[in-house]
Amino acid sequence: MTTTLKSRLQDDLTAAIKTRDELRSSTLRLTLTAIQKEEVAGETARELSDAEVEKIIAREAKKRREAADAFAQGGRAEQAERERAEGVVLAEYLPKQLTDEELDALVAEAVQEAAAGGAQGPRAMGAVMKIVNPKVAGRAEGGRVAAAVKRRLAAG
Repeated sequence: MTTTLKSRLQDDLTAAIKTRDELRSSTLRLTLTAIQKEEVAGETARELSDAEVEKIIAREAKKRREAADAFAQGGRAEQAERERAEGVVLAEYLPKQLTDEELDALVAEAVQEAAAGGAQGPRAMGAVMKIVNPKVAGRAEGGRVAAAVKRRLAAG
């Protein structure tokens, strides 16, 4: 039984090949390869859950962002643009990202919750992250979440 997210990727790949959408088909092909590698990585081959597939897509999207930044800094605008475009394709398969306001609101709640549990100031970072991470659940990158938590804790 294939997962719904993986089968959606496969169906979209087939459609992209039929419409000769090179960007989409190569991006989806690479992502499906990453998923298949993960499926056979352990002792026994297994089907990944949608959550696991989502993590791989998020990892692939992050790679595209980092590569785009590296290409842009290296003056290779064309490659940077290509990486960004691939990232946009992958974003369609991920949960909608939180806005800064939404993230700040979740962080504020978590800081209050941690404070109620006795964790305050800069040392509360770990406690706040434990509370906020499940609420964010893939809708914001870890670094972004940590930065928001640090800002909130510094502000007191």
